[in-house]
Amino acid sequence: MLDTGALPGLGRAARVAALDDWLAGLLADAVAGTPPPRARRGGPPPRTGTDGLALVAVGSLGRRELPPHGDLDLVLVHEDRPEIAAIADALWYPVWDAGLRLDHSVRSVAEAVTVASTDAKAGLGLLDARLVAGDAELAARLRSATLASWRQSAARLLPQLRDLRRERARRLGELAFLLEPDLKEAYGGLREGQVLRAAAAAQLADEPSAEAEEAYALLLDVRDELRRRSGRPSDVLVRQEQRAVAATLGFADEDVLLREVSLAGRRLAFVADETWRRVEAALVRRPRGRYRRVRREPLAEGVVRQGDEVVLARDARPATDPGLVLRAAAAAARADLLLSPYTLKVLAVHSPPLPEPWPPEARWSFLRVLASGRSAVPVLEQLDQEGLLSRILPEWDRVRSLPQRHPWHRYTVDRHLIEAAAAAAELTRDVDRPDLLLVAALLHDIGKGWPGDHSVVGEPVAAEIAARMGFTATDVTVVATLVRHHLLLPATATRRDIDDPATIERVAATIGHDASVLQLLHALAQADGAATSASAWSPWKAHLVAALVARVQARLGGPQLAEPEPVLHPAQATATVPAPGVPAGSRGVTVGLEEVADGQQVTIGAPDRPGLLSTCAGVLALNQLDVRAAKLTVVDGYGTSVFAVRPRFGRAPVPEILADGVRAALEGTLSLSERLRQREADYRQETRSAPPRISWHNHEVSGSATGIVEVRAGDRAGLLYRLTAAIAGEGLDVTGARIETLGADAVDCFYVCNPSGSPVDAGQRERVEAALVAATRGGAVTVGPDTPS
Repeated sequence: MLDTGALPGLGRAARVAALDDWLAGLLADAVAGTPPPRARRGGPPPRTGTDGLALVAVGSLGRRELPPHGDLDLVLVHEDRPEIAAIADALWYPVWDAGLRLDHSVRSVAEAVTVASTDAKAGLGLLDARLVAGDAELAARLRSATLASWRQSAARLLPQLRDLRRERARRLGELAFLLEPDLKEAYGGLREGQVLRAAAAAQLADEPSAEAEEAYALLLDVRDELRRRSGRPSDVLVRQEQRAVAATLGFADEDVLLREVSLAGRRLAFVADETWRRVEAALVRRPRGRYRRVRREPLAEGVVRQGDEVVLARDARPATDPGLVLRAAAAAARADLLLSPYTLKVLAVHSPPLPEPWPPEARWSFLRVLASGRSAVPVLEQLDQEGLLSRILPEWDRVRSLPQRHPWHRYTVDRHLIEAAAAAAELTRDVDRPDLLLVAALLHDIGKGWPGDHSVVGEPVAAEIAARMGFTATDVTVVATLVRHHLLLPATATRRDIDDPATIERVAATIGHDASVLQLLHALAQADGAATSASAWSPWKAHLVAALVARVQARLGGPQLAEPEPVLHPAQATATVPAPGVPAGSRGVTVGLEEVADGQQVTIGAPDRPGLLSTCAGVLALNQLDVRAAKLTVVDGYGTSVFAVRPRFGRAPVPEILADGVRAALEGTLSLSERLRQREADYRQETRSAPPRISWHNHEVSGSATGIVEVRAGDRAGLLYRLTAAIAGEGLDVTGARIETLGADAVDCFYVCNPSGSPVDAGQRERVEAALVAATRGGAVTVGPDTPS
């Protein structure tokens, strides 16, 4: 007899072995106690014993993973056994009498194959078929037939499993971020491991990696102990059982247990996501052909797009290029793609550590990742799963999968920080320093990895990280202040009287009477709340915080612009390239080139004319130079444009080529609009979904300018050319410009005037704004009669 009361206390292997022995005995008794059928006249003698009869375990018992209080999934397979119904009754009733839960069926091999080819769940279970007792040859035929059927039907069944998993993920959530996770059915749970094996059985994916198998085994151990302690067939790791389960499994406390469960769930979810991408790609019907070329599109230096993935270029040198990891991540996030698994492995193995402080190019790339918003989340998860994110930010290990017990929080600490950065990317148009907002959003809760008040202990940690990233001392102080006081506005708005002048003065004093810090704190509070939950950032709280900010802003008396680290450098003695046949020092077209940190500084001089800045910017874009900053000055009819540029594909600009391009464009022999349209067709443009923000400022300005138009928009190749051409196309001269690209946003201020000297009227403003909006979206450039094309 089986001692069912002792089963929960046994280990998995002992529990399965005990059940196998007992079930084998039941089958023998059932066969012995069932009279054999009479032989048919002239037919073969009836089969006896277990010939043509096999008891097969499927599901968790088939995988030898049966948990305490688990269901026994059994299939009685038969061939030419007319007395099968009587044998089945004699087999099943003792199982029920023992109080065990039983899911049973009686099938021939053909019937089992039919079920496996039409029902995804049944087919998934039959893939785990394992002989318990009886005819081994019959069980082997069942397994071979169902496996062949699964492979043949995979194109139909795997999408069913995918949809089923997505629906359960929608209902139950992701295991990695739940405080009381369903260890089996939540996304990233045990079911993922089973589906991974099913995809591998269909020969559409690799076998699960060793890391995935380890994560799966941990979840099995936790589930077994949970069921053993609770005495119930439940897979939900409820709060009241977590401490006891942690103690039994050797974890320090329930938080450590939950963190390990989260890490396991994230690994399985990550591998499952990648597997589904591979499966879906394999199931797409493609035209038949012996050769099929995959288009490779350059995205950045050493990085190309290949199909729907980002891979390394053939000439990439990851072992000697420390900025390649972040450059590849930025390219992937900006293109809304993922890095290929092989590329991730290569980067993880060969990439050297970043120098400290980071080179400007590395900081630039990291900001572009963060500024990509939602598309950055899966890319950062890729870096995290390969250990690259912790290599870039060693402090990240402290908060990785760290649970947050507050019911408002939807995510672990690390995912909350990434979600906050994604939310902050939608607010970069509202602040003057989007780069500092993005970094502060990513680091605002970094202190939760250390004991103590996370705002207080996080301040020096964030300052150290920002300094390592290469920010100036002033910027480091701002980031540290934002982290230290990121709860100031919500806490004050909801717990203090915002109509009390003392409250307003206290907030102003806390932030050092700095309007730019107030602006950043407001955006950070919004991003933090959005990344927490709807309960944490309700319309009511948003209204209170906005009202508090308005009062403090009035107290401070207007915004104070925090200048970013200068990108343009004072002009130095550099070689210039004059026009052929024009004496050096004459006032023709000249191009000067200076090597600076993170690229080059190009100085272009030419006789002033409408659209000069646009022409120079177009030539730079045509030569695949990304403009990071620009400044235009006009003295005595001669314009000097200074650009901070970085080659998109690592090729330094050639002054002679740039000078020839500017001259040709000014002479009308080079059609910049047409050439740039062709360039955009060859290289897909990066796009941002957030609409541009355009504002006018008519306070006193220097020179002959009659207004300032500010454009905040997502950066893209050729943007400066399009914007300046749009302004010129509406009949306005650009007499000066201040161009900055912070993160992935361009913040461009143009000093404009009418050639006639008349003010810019309301109608002209509307036309200019419409043209600028079209330019930010990549629309056709409207060129005025005096503007070179």
